[in-house]
Amino acid sequence: MNKYNLRLFFRSIKGKWYRFKYGLNGVHPTFYMGGESTISTDLVAEEYVYIGKGCSIIPKVKIGKYTMLAPNVSILGGDHNFNDPTNPIIFSGRPKMPSTIIGSDVWIGSNSLIMAGRTIGNGAIVAAGSVVTKDIPEYSIWGGNPARPIRMRFNEQEINLHKKMLQSKDIKVNFTQKKK
Repeated sequence: MNKYNLRLFFRSIKGKWYRFKYGLNGVHPTFYMGGESTISTDLVAEEYVYIGKGCSIIPKVKIGKYTMLAPNVSILGGDHNFNDPTNPIIFSGRPKMPSTIIGSDVWIGSNSLIMAGRTIGNGAIVAAGSVVTKDIPEYSIWGGNPARPIRMRFNEQEINLHKKMLQSKDIKVNFTQKKK
């Protein structure tokens, strides 16, 4: 067994362990984690989703294929009633948790916080340390606190190529990195 196949073998074993440990029945077999995190058992994650170490993911989250969450990304919020003046927040109950949708081929930078109920479109990038309080359109790059648009990731022609690639069944997976 060569070094490449050995690496893939251990990666698949580690992925199976994390799926078992966290009770993640809604994730694709290629789902991968970089280390310990806090993840709701109802997570839905498509092909080749990566979740970095120290992430926190609440219920009702769906993540599209080829998406990466860097270390310490949190998806949270939307879970306390605070508008009853006759009760302290701790005793006011919780509303129904909204769904959070993260598209395909999204990159969320380290230490970012995504508020519950947000949608992040396909191909979007969220800069490290950002606080996402609004929906993010596809193929846009956002950053800051609160996160604001920085620029588009691709031009229109590149967006069309990227959309075709995401729909293709023939994506070449390359886990080897070329040394410079």
